[in-house]
Amino acid sequence: MTHQLTKVLLFVATSLVLFSACRDTDTYAERREKEDKQIQAFLRRGCVVRDKIHGFDVLNVPGNIKVISEAQFLAQDTTTDVSKNEYVLFGTGVYMQIIRKGTGTRIASGERASVISRFTEFSIAGDSITTSNLLDHPERPDLISVNNNSGTLNGVFVSGLMYTTYGSAVPSAWLLPLRYLNIGRQHSADSQIAKIRLIVPGNEGQKVAINDVKPYFYEITYERAR
Repeated sequence: MTHQLTKVLLFVATSLVLFSACRDTDTYAERREKEDKQIQAFLRRGCVVRDKIHGFDVLNVPGNIKVISEAQFLAQDTTTDVSKNEYVLFGTGVYMQIIRKGTGTRIASGERASVISRFTEFSIAGDSITTSNLLDHPERPDLISVNNNSGTLNGVFVSGLMYTTYGSAVPSAWLLPLRYLNIGRQHSADSQIAKIRLIVPGNEGQKVAINDVKPYFYEITYERAR
């Protein structure tokens, strides 16, 4: 009797382990589905984060985003029409709006460049700003070392808030815009540094986004270091 009971308990335990493994797989699929729904909702509504004490918007992203294809983006000379609230959707699932193309030149093939970045990171799932060197450390922008290896861009954070928060790995989505932007310095009132907006699915983001399968929004400027 005891032997039979042991066999039954062992069978139940094994079944629970197998069920748990199946649930883990289902849970990941459900997370991806939930992430997509969160992104679609963000495309419709955008977001506004307001500093009620000082009476200004810390972040204001208009909703009713118009999504264009990569083909249309290329046909428009790699631009997005901000007046129409256009974002281009890439095959990786990243959405990008180019607010300013920037001054100077692109990072050339074979070139290594030091890029200064200022940003605000907004959790789409959490509906809140998670980090921003504009708010937390305006005097200490992030520094990225970028290498263009025959058209393939690689980069590491050298210092700054992204470095201390998430480590040296630069999210793939952060490097993507550099293919289309001029990275220079603002030498006059008429020359403006590059500025973009990104909607980033978890698998193209920083390590927390990847682990949690959570989407993030970024507003980022890029400037060539001296």
